Amino acid sequence: MKYLKTKTILLFILVSQCLFAGQDIGIFEKILNASGSFEETTSAFETALGESNLILHTKYDFNSSDENGQKSRLYLLTSPSYTKAAEGEAPNTVSAQILRVAIYEYDSGRKTFINMTNPVAHAMVFYEDSKSYKALVSAAKNVADEIKSVVANVPGQVVSEQQPPLRDEDDLNDFNGDGPAKMMAMWRNWEDSQDDLFKEKSIAEAVTKVESIINNSKDAGAEECEGWRILTKIEFKDAVYFGITNHYTENRTTSINSDFRNKGKSDDAPLPGIDHTPAHPVEIIVYKDGRKIKAIQYGQMWRMQLYYWDSGYAAFAKYTMIPGIISGSIEDLFEE
Repeated sequence: MKYLKTKTILLFILVSQCLFAGQDIGIFEKILNASGSFEETTSAFETALGESNLILHTKYDFNSSDENGQKSRLYLLTSPSYTKAAEGEAPNTVSAQILRVAIYEYDSGRKTFINMTNPVAHAMVFYEDSKSYKALVSAAKNVADEIKSVVANVPGQVVSEQQPPLRDEDDLNDFNGDGPAKMMAMWRNWEDSQDDLFKEKSIAEAVTKVESIINNSKDAGAEECEGWRILTKIEFKDAVYFGITNHYTENRTTSINSDFRNKGKSDDAPLPGIDHTPAHPVEIIVYKDGRKIKAIQYGQMWRMQLYYWDSGYAAFAKYTMIPGIISGSIEDLFEE
């Protein structure tokens, strides 16, 4: 019996190590070609979600830059089982725990689809240095399957399509940019790209400061990156995650990602970049770092490369100032 148990554990480890070897993994994954309208699909998904173990923190109708208004709805979720699996991890890794699902209109006739940010890809980015890396990647796959089991209750064709940017596991581990453009991200990984906004004496004081400053700012609209809104606040052990947004960021990321893409673009759905809705929201994380309490945001060029590299190098070169505009807008709010 002991021999069989040992053999089973070794087989599990071997399978886990080989599961993603050499495989292209999308930072996004399409999981349903819906057969109903946007309204029918969102309604069915929300019903199925309510019967699951996943926790819905917020849903949000995305702003696109298309006057005809391609619809897209963002859902921010967590999984109690996944959170428990990661409860011993460093508190500044909590971004990996935020599960983001989008239902959106795309392609000729504005067909409706569901995709998500890929929990496996995020685990490979944020947990690369963890002693429990393999177990966390496995837990991430389990929670991806949990989301897919919810979506299986929505009318349509269930799919599992890795969506670009596509990278293998080695590239996702310690991700610090793509190819020669690594210099644009300053060769920094997720942890080194975290920019300090301020320090406080306690998490409670830091959280109050974030809420007060963001809530007292005003979203200036699509043309100017000024003012932000809090979409969600999610509490973890020794960390609080804020998902924030503004119209400018939603507008620019969607339109820029759409500029150089042809697949999915049509006269009535000119923004294929709407499928990158779950790259949002922008994050502010308050967490305990030893005896210090920090509030940070991610370097926006690092973040743009992680989620939008499929826009093409030409788009990055043309709009190289956009990440700085976004990060600078947040920094300006918190300047003493």
